[in-house]
Amino acid sequence: MISRRRKFIRVLEDWEVLYGPHRFSYKDLFIATQGFRDRQLLGKGGFGRVYRGILPFSNVQIAVKRISHDSSQGMREFVAEIATIGRLRHPNLVRLLGYCRRKNELFLVYDYMPNGSLDKFLYRVPNCMLDWKQRFKIIKDVASALFYLHQQWVQVIIHRDIKPANVLIDNEMNARLGDFGLARLCDHGNDPQTSHVAGTPGYIDPEIVQRGKSTTCTDIYAFGVFMLEVTCGRKPVDPRTSPEKVVLIDWVMNCWDRGAILETVDCRLGNDYVSHEAELVLKLGLLCSHPVAAARPNISSVVQFLDGAAQLPENVSSIIKSRDSSDGSSQGGVGKMNSLLEMFPLLH
Repeated sequence: MISRRRKFIRVLEDWEVLYGPHRFSYKDLFIATQGFRDRQLLGKGGFGRVYRGILPFSNVQIAVKRISHDSSQGMREFVAEIATIGRLRHPNLVRLLGYCRRKNELFLVYDYMPNGSLDKFLYRVPNCMLDWKQRFKIIKDVASALFYLHQQWVQVIIHRDIKPANVLIDNEMNARLGDFGLARLCDHGNDPQTSHVAGTPGYIDPEIVQRGKSTTCTDIYAFGVFMLEVTCGRKPVDPRTSPEKVVLIDWVMNCWDRGAILETVDCRLGNDYVSHEAELVLKLGLLCSHPVAAARPNISSVVQFLDGAAQLPENVSSIIKSRDSSDGSSQGGVGKMNSLLEMFPLLH
């Protein structure tokens, strides 16, 4: 028993040395959240609940994620988040302050984001509508976070669950990508593939369904849907709307085909948006959400497009609209796609 206890203690100490974040005492978290009372509840999901708290003695506001103790998937999420976000440092990522493990209860402690998640602004609080400048900045913030995860950190990190609910807004209206429970790591230069299909319906790369593999292209697809969602102010799939508008990607494509792509911009904005920026985001969103992974740009190209350091080719529509004619399973479809991609080397 003693040796097992010592072994457990050494594992925890290894986590702290390797992953960086501080280990909190359960007592401090219990006091901070007022005993995890319901009135401190910020939200809940498949793996547990998130509570608002104030650390005793320091008065620092925190968010505490309490992961379901009876969930083996919850345990995997706990280890995944400790192993990833605990070592990450970027202004557009939610910062993990530490963790706690008490018997079968698991806790992750984050910086508190006073403005909550992006989906609140898009759907749940009508009086807090985001203007175009804020939306465009949020899109660029998340792109910057993905650039760090895919290309700038010591390993490649595939987030696998990019959506407004996982983008938090700080007190200066900066966007921060969070919830790394589904994230996977690999070394640069290796094939960054995972064999477990993960994500949220509406944001899942169709190639995953066919091949069961997640790559950085998986994140690009979800980010493409995310860009369209933020710009259009509606969910990827909305069965309550008219038939031609049910699937967001299809609706934006159809509007572009008839020369009216800006009709898809959130009607609540009226005409108060920068048309060339909105058009860029909509077309880039369609390019990133192309059903063929090879047609999608990498995140460094996406950042260049959004920053204005590079321009989308005028005939990039040939690639985007090839979604209807390209068949990844046929030799002709692959050949046609490769020919189109050779025209636009900046995409990769």
